[in-house]
Amino acid sequence: MMHSFSWWRLGWTLLAYGLVLGGVGLLLGAPLLVLLLGALALVFWHYWQLHMLSRWLWDGRQFTPPRGSGSWQFAFDGVYFLQRKNLKRRKELGRLLKRFREGTEALPDAVVVMNEEREIVWCNKLATNILGIRWPEDHGQRVDNLLRRPEFVSYIKKQQFQEPLIIPSPVMSSASVEIRVIPYTASETLMVARDVTRLQQLEQMRRDFVANVSHELRTPLTVLRGYLEMIGDDPRLEGSPWAKPHLMMTDQVNRMYSLVEQLLALSRLEVRQDVEAPKTVDVPALMTKLEADSQALNAQKQHQILFQAAPAQMLGDSEQMMSAFTNLVANAIHYTPAGGRIEVSWSLLPDGRARFSVKDSGDGIASEHLLRLTERFYRVDKARSRNTGGSGLGLSIVKHVLSRHRSRLDIQSTLGKGSTFSFDIPRELVVSHKSVINE
Repeated sequence: MMHSFSWWRLGWTLLAYGLVLGGVGLLLGAPLLVLLLGALALVFWHYWQLHMLSRWLWDGRQFTPPRGSGSWQFAFDGVYFLQRKNLKRRKELGRLLKRFREGTEALPDAVVVMNEEREIVWCNKLATNILGIRWPEDHGQRVDNLLRRPEFVSYIKKQQFQEPLIIPSPVMSSASVEIRVIPYTASETLMVARDVTRLQQLEQMRRDFVANVSHELRTPLTVLRGYLEMIGDDPRLEGSPWAKPHLMMTDQVNRMYSLVEQLLALSRLEVRQDVEAPKTVDVPALMTKLEADSQALNAQKQHQILFQAAPAQMLGDSEQMMSAFTNLVANAIHYTPAGGRIEVSWSLLPDGRARFSVKDSGDGIASEHLLRLTERFYRVDKARSRNTGGSGLGLSIVKHVLSRHRSRLDIQSTLGKGSTFSFDIPRELVVSHKSVINE
């Protein structure tokens, strides 16, 4: 049972002990000698109590402390109380750890806990089946020494974990694994891996289907366009009952042909995520061509379109960048009410990046639609898109083009005030007019 330590009681005990020694010394006629012997006995007693405490802490097999005497009993009881408290905490932590491990074992994903040095602290059983990491044999091993895929090693070294990494499984042949790294504690990270083979197969099937269907549709649509153009050249068509049906068929065939072309372009962009052998893109020249092309698109709407281009070029794919520029400007022209204002700019930022921006004075877009605008075939207003000939693929193409140029589309919009579509090209891809690469 715990007792509170009292300085008052200790003082009175020492005083009584001294008085007894003094009295005995006076009776024997040697008070100083008796006091010295008493003090030595007291020191020996304290050292003996300290010896018992030390032996119990280091060599004792019993949980309960030895029986102390005097003030030392408070010390023994205090240590015993702390041990019981720590034991209770250890049991609670043990239960929490067991619950955590049971939870991670129940997950359908492989989980690996790593420290700051990327050394394995713990992993679940599924990590063995998916990643080939053995537990506890691989405890303390660096994860990049066990998974030696170059793309994985680069992914770990860069420590840019915003996007997941997909690599072939080191254990299962013909299988793909998606890896995500998540901050876990101040000094540990959590690596989660899942088998995405089925998803990859379905995605590849979708790409193949879209590409094959688009190729098959391209030939009959080309034939239909040719015959419709030939019929349209016949002067007898004008004023005949077939003039309106011919115009409608021509519009729909052209719309379908444009959709097929966009599907093919999107399929080509999805094949690879990086630009092979990037070349110098003369962006001011593209802006000049874009300004001329936009006048044809603007014939009916009669917008005020302002172009501004800084004398800066970039490294990348010229055809793809032109496709991104055209889609953004075409969207602004189509979805801005007639007589609006559109500002198109290519500018250099103070930190060396370059920004392409298209700002319109249209109706704006509600915030709940902004995150889904780059999805395939997504439309804010299907009726308006049908009237303007929109396919729902333009911004998806822009998204893939920008991804291949290490950029992303930023959309700012306010209902009733218009929208701004922009993206930044990283400075390592920007080439100023003073340092254009000669090809």
